[in-house]
Amino acid sequence: MNNLKVGIAGFGVVGKLRKSCVERNSHMRVVAVCDRVFGSEGSLPDGTRYFPDYRQLLQQDLDVLIVCLTNDIAPEVTIAGLKHGLHVFCEKPPGRDVSDIERVIAVEKEHPRLKLMYGFNHRYHDSVQDTLALIRSGKLGDVINIRGVYGKSNMYTFDQSDWRTRREISGGGILLDQGIHMVDLMRLFAGEFTQVHSFISSDHWGYDVEDNAYALMRTEAGIVGMLNSSATQWRHRFHLDISLSRGSAILGGILSGSKSYGAETLTVVTAESDDRGDPREQLTRYNRDPSWDREISHFADCILKDRPIQSGSSNDALRTMQLVYRIYYADPSWRAAHSIANPDQRPQ
Repeated sequence: MNNLKVGIAGFGVVGKLRKSCVERNSHMRVVAVCDRVFGSEGSLPDGTRYFPDYRQLLQQDLDVLIVCLTNDIAPEVTIAGLKHGLHVFCEKPPGRDVSDIERVIAVEKEHPRLKLMYGFNHRYHDSVQDTLALIRSGKLGDVINIRGVYGKSNMYTFDQSDWRTRREISGGGILLDQGIHMVDLMRLFAGEFTQVHSFISSDHWGYDVEDNAYALMRTEAGIVGMLNSSATQWRHRFHLDISLSRGSAILGGILSGSKSYGAETLTVVTAESDDRGDPREQLTRYNRDPSWDREISHFADCILKDRPIQSGSSNDALRTMQLVYRIYYADPSWRAAHSIANPDQRPQ
């Protein structure tokens, strides 16, 4: 199996982006896609078959399913793909709540030869991989704390037709949709956070999903994490400041499709006993984003060589979703409003 036949469920912006990544991979090819915008079945100009329903897609001769659907249906389609004997790559988040990913993992365990990976794309950015290598090297000592801000000026088109404003479809707001990337990176760099305090706010935009989340967290080892995930960040911002015992790593900006987060940079600060608070810094600026291709290549390689998913596994997705919901539930007001109506969302 050196030419994996790929189907894509959900052919919007991200589905089209994933198709481009697959087309650049010599071991994969897209043979079919589905999306509800297609009124009937047919073929794209390049010969790729299209269908309006994922059930039709699953009847095709496939090896791999890529899921780029709304949060309410993504777990259902992921499970269906696994039950059809397909390797599955699903975009984040893995569903609306913790129980969604737990249901997927239960089916994954019934099909141990299949690979399941989740699209936590930020893990594959050059700045993130270089930071992870720096931390693991021990060159700057141990992590002391992490402070992260990830925000944009809105999250939605702000009308009732946008599924992201409807909790029954999305499961949550800016924290679950965008902030989950920062939560995932903080776990990647610091380990598991066991103590969480938070404020969850929907005061500005007024929808039944949050427009700001503020969290203060600590690991068993004493590493403290501070997070703001925001849909009221008028100047779009990605910033992650990691303090270590002998310096720091500062990630600023992230290369994205919107190009609104500025240049992607990594500043490595080396602290010296006599630097008087003005230490030596080395700035690296990244001018291209290979993360999407790198992520799909890792998935294909794990399938072809029968290797476990190293980054973006179902366990990564589970742990990150659990932390997201710990942040939600740590706010007493959010907990009072949602714990009875949605008991299955309670973090484990």
